[in-house]
Amino acid sequence: MSALPEGVPRAGVLHVRHRHTDRFTVIGNHLAQHPRLSATAMGLALHILSLPDGASVTAKALTLRFPEGETTIRRSLNELETAGYLERRRVPLGGGRVATRTFAYDKPGCAPEPDRGPPPPPPPSPSVVVRAGRSLPVTGSVPRPVSPVRPQPPSLPPPPSATGPAAELLARLRAVDPRLLLPARDIQRLVPAVEDWFARDAAPAQVTRTLTANLPREPEPIRHPARFLEHRLATLLPPPLPGGPARQTLAPLRTCDGCERAHRTHDPAELCADCRPAGRAVA
Repeated sequence: MSALPEGVPRAGVLHVRHRHTDRFTVIGNHLAQHPRLSATAMGLALHILSLPDGASVTAKALTLRFPEGETTIRRSLNELETAGYLERRRVPLGGGRVATRTFAYDKPGCAPEPDRGPPPPPPPSPSVVVRAGRSLPVTGSVPRPVSPVRPQPPSLPPPPSATGPAAELLARLRAVDPRLLLPARDIQRLVPAVEDWFARDAAPAQVTRTLTANLPREPEPIRHPARFLEHRLATLLPPPLPGGPARQTLAPLRTCDGCERAHRTHDPAELCADCRPAGRAVA
């Protein structure tokens, strides 16, 4: 065995170097001699930095490449992400699709270059590597064609709320039983039926008592309160009082020409009860 030259250590590693001209990767000693990274994490970092842009670096893809299990691969990727050598971002692609974009840093802290223009179509692999700040799109599946959005017809305005004693009675039924809550459209539809009861001299309290008597016991729901009330209004309608025809509708309120007070009458020219004697005397 030949003697070693002076200055060469007698023990330890001896480097036999070769000058690479192609297919090589430059690795900094901050990674190769990292004090906290495991050997698996260092090896994965070396492998990822040697890959071209667009290569898949998911845990499943790396597990197929190396003998280590998926749990070990995932733990090592998390080590590299904690140390700043990897960064994984969730980026929206539109249409509800989200992709994972992975940045691989030659040295932690170097800023990635901003994206220029729209990204090219994503590859079919679920994740890719981005070398030294050069970003490429990363997604899972191939995007599906998006069907054109059809214009929606303009929504109809809500119906005007009904007013008057009949509408007020129907709206207050929910105070007696919450299951009798009615939409404004159903109240407007049921108002004529309640006015028929009023025209037959039924008081509001009588109508309310008839509509809310013997309801199903709670918690049994009333699935269609409008139909339920419509049935009762039609089948329990009382007969007109004897002695004259039933009033069809209440007379509207009109302003008296003599005293400017409001009174109910069907004749627009009729005066109120207080002004009628004076009107007849003048005539």
